[in-house]
Amino acid sequence: MAGGADTPLRALPLLAALIVCLAAPAFFVLLTPWLGWLLLAAGLAVAIVADRRDGITPWRPVAPPSGRPRPSLARDLSLVAAGMLIVSSIPLAAELDNAAMVRFTVALGGAVVVPYVVSRFVYGDRATSFPWRGGGRWSRLQWAWLAAVLALAWLILPFYFITSGVYRNWPVVDTGDLIARLFVGVGAVGIWDELFFICTVFALLLRHFPIAAANVLQAIVFVSFLWELGYRAWGPALTIPFALLQGWIFLRTRSLAYVVTVHLLFDAVVFLVIVHAHNPGAVPFFLV
Repeated sequence: MAGGADTPLRALPLLAALIVCLAAPAFFVLLTPWLGWLLLAAGLAVAIVADRRDGITPWRPVAPPSGRPRPSLARDLSLVAAGMLIVSSIPLAAELDNAAMVRFTVALGGAVVVPYVVSRFVYGDRATSFPWRGGGRWSRLQWAWLAAVLALAWLILPFYFITSGVYRNWPVVDTGDLIARLFVGVGAVGIWDELFFICTVFALLLRHFPIAAANVLQAIVFVSFLWELGYRAWGPALTIPFALLQGWIFLRTRSLAYVVTVHLLFDAVVFLVIVHAHNPGAVPFFLV
């Protein structure tokens, strides 16, 4: 993977990536598609200029003397843009009927599959991948963090969802069928978050930017998506550190399995809190 800790932070490439990533709040927070489209077009145009200044033809990266092709910023940002466009094609309000679940499956699946297929078979550079157990066996610290995630989620999430009222952004779940659908939906979206925001958006940005910059940029996209999904009110106070931590953990572990496990533990508590909020007393071990 190009980029990362030793990559210098340069103004024009950073501007291009920031404009592209700011399309996410336009799509998912402001709900203003035309603004998102303009930002994507502007960001890609700036990226093409940045590539040309580096002697790179965006669709044909140049191999430096070392023999390793330099990645094209415009190409990689086009994959991020494609994913966002696909996601923004559907409303993200949480719904549990069959049509909504099919819409989510097709759109969110496409947002991961299309960049992967284009990168591998059109661009030929395999810029995205899904390293399931890339970091080897989990350490004691990693196991301890899983326990800490459960404890923190148990303490924080009921207070956030219930006192802010954001649990109402999810449908009432008062039958076994609806509870099962909620369980599947929450878990599936959690897995997708890591496939798209970490293994696609973050991985592509790391090819061009230092770790901290790439992580902040992916968090803009991640948190904006979660806002439309339902994590509103003071939700960003939780989702911003969560998105940044997931990026950092992925870099430390190189394990998709681990970040997915962290996310699913968090989402298991989210699921229980939503059931509890809609059915007081159904889950008796929360403090709120």
